[in-house]
Amino acid sequence: MEWIAIPLIIVLLVVVGGVAWAVGAYNGFVKQRNLIQESWRQVDVELNRRYELIPNLVETVRAFAGHERNTLEGIVRLRQQAQQLSSTERGDAPSAERAAVEEQLTQQVRGLMVQVEAYPELKSNQNFLELQRQLAETEDRIAAGRRYYNANVRNYNTRIESVPTNFIASSFNFQKATYFEVNDAEVRRAPDVSFGEISYRGDAPEQPRSAAPVESSSSNELPNPQAGRESAPGLSFDQRPEAQPVDRPEGEGYQPPKYN
Repeated sequence: MEWIAIPLIIVLLVVVGGVAWAVGAYNGFVKQRNLIQESWRQVDVELNRRYELIPNLVETVRAFAGHERNTLEGIVRLRQQAQQLSSTERGDAPSAERAAVEEQLTQQVRGLMVQVEAYPELKSNQNFLELQRQLAETEDRIAAGRRYYNANVRNYNTRIESVPTNFIASSFNFQKATYFEVNDAEVRRAPDVSFGEISYRGDAPEQPRSAAPVESSSSNELPNPQAGRESAPGLSFDQRPEAQPVDRPEGEGYQPPKYN
């Protein structure tokens, strides 16, 4: 009977070890998923902080730069849209639509900061300088939070695709998380600023970019942001018209030659 008991003990040990490994792998996925959600909430806090700063920034700029009406209206519209999406998603499952709106809002605010360089009175206003400082610090924290979030997403996705943990992921429906970046080339492109046209921007306000509809989410769903930034090429001065040579008299007493 001993020769039968030994294989049974080996099989039992293998089964127990396999179950222990499966439980550990499952708990690891749950821990990483919660870490991703927590890291996104930290980004969400800074995004809401930006929502609070934008109204004061808009009012301050409007007092000194009334010609930037279209840009200011676009910022206000995007802020309202982002706030509505934030309240709908409850901060734990951001969608691709909200990420796209946040990226457009970031580009609009950056573009405004470039445009105010044409207004010396505004650049010397203490209220504006303080808002600019707070907004810059908020953007830095958003960038840091996004890097931390993306690092957690990378580790989580690597385990989902790796053997043998991919069997646990597929068995318990652990889905890959999405990086906080934007794949749309138009959204990633920084706005071009022409100071020669800064005083006139037309009457038609800029239309927001349409994005994918928001899906209902549960507390276990992962964030799905889509955002990223790239710099556009700078202004080129190589296309300026070349100066044409001008014939000038060679001396003060110069007289054109007379022909008979």
